[in-house]
Amino acid sequence: MSRQRNTTEDYQGFEQGPIRPPSEAYSLLIRVTRNCPWNRCTFCPVYKESRFSIRPVEHVKRDIDTVHRSLEIIQKVADDHGSLSRTAVREAVGNYEQPDPGGFNAALSWFSGGMRSVFLQDANSLIIKPLDLLEILLHLKKRFPWVERTTSYARSHTIARIKDRDLKNFKDAGLNRIHIGLESGSDRVLKMAKKGVTKETHIKAGLKIKKAGMELSEYIMPGLGGKAYSGIHARETADALNRINPDFIRLRTLAIPNSVELYDDYAAGSFEKCTDLMMAKEILILLESLNGITSVVKSDHILNLFQNLEGKLPRDKARMLDIVHRFLAMDPDRQCVYQVGRRFGFFSRLRDMENPRRLAKAEKACRQFGITPENVDEVIDELMKRFI
Repeated sequence: MSRQRNTTEDYQGFEQGPIRPPSEAYSLLIRVTRNCPWNRCTFCPVYKESRFSIRPVEHVKRDIDTVHRSLEIIQKVADDHGSLSRTAVREAVGNYEQPDPGGFNAALSWFSGGMRSVFLQDANSLIIKPLDLLEILLHLKKRFPWVERTTSYARSHTIARIKDRDLKNFKDAGLNRIHIGLESGSDRVLKMAKKGVTKETHIKAGLKIKKAGMELSEYIMPGLGGKAYSGIHARETADALNRINPDFIRLRTLAIPNSVELYDDYAAGSFEKCTDLMMAKEILILLESLNGITSVVKSDHILNLFQNLEGKLPRDKARMLDIVHRFLAMDPDRQCVYQVGRRFGFFSRLRDMENPRRLAKAEKACRQFGITPENVDEVIDELMKRFI
């Protein structure tokens, strides 16, 4: 289904964008668009100095072909168990007749990860013409017919305008999971954060993805409403999720690096950032308000206070609520130690505080850096910026 296209852009070799979801750590990254077509969210530091562009379809297909060709070489030197020695890797590099280091390294990484999934980059791949996306998906399926999952980020605003039959065609061609940054279900918070979308559009887009038979992963951002709208943010977000029933609800705690627009409001005092304690209470309200859905809650990001706040609704709701309740029941000094231990990487869950060695490390860090319940959130803010 190849078609003639006019483009003045020369192919510069295999490309990869700057980010992907944590759940796509082992996916092959195929860049369809560059950067973000919206690029106005006040909390997001990615792409701010970059212009959005759509890569020519033929260039994307050449990237796919580069990985395919690289894999053929890599598979020839792998042993019977699919393992690669350093000698085998050097041999593969030596046999690579048309060097494209980016494409070869992507193939090598994907081979090591099991070659089961593909992620289309960057921030909103579904904004391209439906026939162009379909052509890319079919080429992926032709080159890598064994792939189990192909996924992409997308904006609700974009999904809401795509015809149902096009979404179904994408699904049939292999695109079977969409990641959407819902962030909040509150129109007030969405407007404040300049998301460029309303609650109803979020719901419409989510239901369209579900109707097409794709898995839907919705990202929400505890803390995005600040102190002023924390409760509204939690309740309205839960209401939107209840109406969508996404396959996954993924937590992404708000952090405010100095480079984002929201930092100016924060520094000026017009945005009051929630403390960890307030965000824990916000998460509690959110969980309590999630009803009648079967989503899987995931806390798969280093910024999150509770890494093990995961489970399937409604089965695991009580267990997840118990995690937050136990943190809130701690005295301030113990909460402080947990916050530090979590963000320094000593703890991944509350139970880790029962490990004397890990607990000692967290307590030592508090003493060494002079961290107390009074200043812990200020210290945590600076730590979190490093992970953005």
